[in-house]
Amino acid sequence: MASTLPDKSPDTDGRAAPEPAGQQPRASRIEAHGIDRIPDAERRGRPRDLFPVWAATNVNYLSLVLGGALVLMGLTVWQALAVLFVGNLFWCLTGFLAVSGPAAGAPSEVITRAMYGVIGNRVNNAVTGWLVSVCYFALNLSAAAVAAFALVEKAGIPATVPVEVVVIVVIAALTLTISVYGHATIMKLYVPLTLVLAAAFAVVAVSVFRHADFSYAPAQPLHGTRLWATALAGVALIASGPLSYTTSADFSRYLPRTASRTAVAGWTALGGFLPSMVVCSLGVFGATVVDMSDPQSGLEKILPAWFAPVFLLALVLGTIAINALTAYSAGLALQAVGLRIRRSVSVLFDGTAAVALTLYGLLISDFLDTVNNVLQLTVVLLGPSMALYATDIVLRRNRYDGAALGDESRGGPFWFRGGVNRAGAAALLLGATASALCVDTLYTGPVAAALGGLDLALPAGLLVASGSYTLLARKELRAAAPCA
Repeated sequence: MASTLPDKSPDTDGRAAPEPAGQQPRASRIEAHGIDRIPDAERRGRPRDLFPVWAATNVNYLSLVLGGALVLMGLTVWQALAVLFVGNLFWCLTGFLAVSGPAAGAPSEVITRAMYGVIGNRVNNAVTGWLVSVCYFALNLSAAAVAAFALVEKAGIPATVPVEVVVIVVIAALTLTISVYGHATIMKLYVPLTLVLAAAFAVVAVSVFRHADFSYAPAQPLHGTRLWATALAGVALIASGPLSYTTSADFSRYLPRTASRTAVAGWTALGGFLPSMVVCSLGVFGATVVDMSDPQSGLEKILPAWFAPVFLLALVLGTIAINALTAYSAGLALQAVGLRIRRSVSVLFDGTAAVALTLYGLLISDFLDTVNNVLQLTVVLLGPSMALYATDIVLRRNRYDGAALGDESRGGPFWFRGGVNRAGAAALLLGATASALCVDTLYTGPVAAALGGLDLALPAGLLVASGSYTLLARKELRAAAPCA
């Protein structure tokens, strides 16, 4: 049934929006909306506009690192490509979640109130939204900084610690500028950005394929349990990318509510899948001829000399693209936690935290080890979280009332009991527990230990979270949760 709640147009901190009703947001203006519902008069665009947004985010340094890591883990070229394919199929889930955006006109950070309740969702956004996003921002910023340091040295400037700090801050500032201006800027900027990055990586592809050893095999090929354990760990590593985007509705919520669900899901998934497969594959093939523990330096050995600075700049631009989306969603998550601050302010807060983590990751810790450990470990939480979200879309038939979801009052449509939807909270806890028992990364869970190191954290978390939520949520869904 349709909600009878008043349709407000709050600004980013929950007050009335400064723009006249129905005015179309422009790329030259800071986005007025935060976690509030987008009025129908301001809906615009086509599903295919989502493709460049997701494509630009996957032509980046981290994708090269992950592709090369699969070979460094001991896989053959064709085993690594198979792992890439399976891991990148999780972009289909990212695309599926995006269909909830046009239905509700609200970001993922608000739609998940239907799963966890108003108070429960604040905890969810604090952990799976804000904290995970800031960690990914820091990892990607670290990757961009490594390339930027090399670019600075080519310009004749020694990469001392003070210089490195300045470089990190400058990259973060450029990234946060895009995030602060928001949705319209992202949608307009990412089309030419995708074309520029595609052209740059086409040159990389030619050089890599000219030198690659397509018959490469490690000196000591993996067999049996060790092979399966490594392959499963690789799938989790690659899948961590699409699984981190439980926020895909953030970028589809401005589409008209009549937008084709198939098109929204398809263009989102395709935008993530295709470039990720291509760039990660370059990392795989590059690892057959150069040392991909340092992709930037390794690949420079087989690239044309004139192209080396362009390549480094492309790595930086690609990472800025992915981090602008991450910071944008992290800002919305911080608002959804309950902080009454403007979206632009929340984005700047996220950036400050990410810069601090980046400085630690680059100046103190080991970058590649940090990447592998963090990405594999986040699957313990992100897998169940995404599975639960997707299951809710199926159970509700994607009927979300954005106005009702915006009601945070005690006794409101999504208050449930004590502000918590116990079905969603329990399902997430069960899924994360099952995943943690099966993980083999920073620590080895008891199930993984019993299976000789097989890491089944990803499928266990997905299946347990989805199955338990299906069983537990039926009563809540029959109790008249609002429909659009």
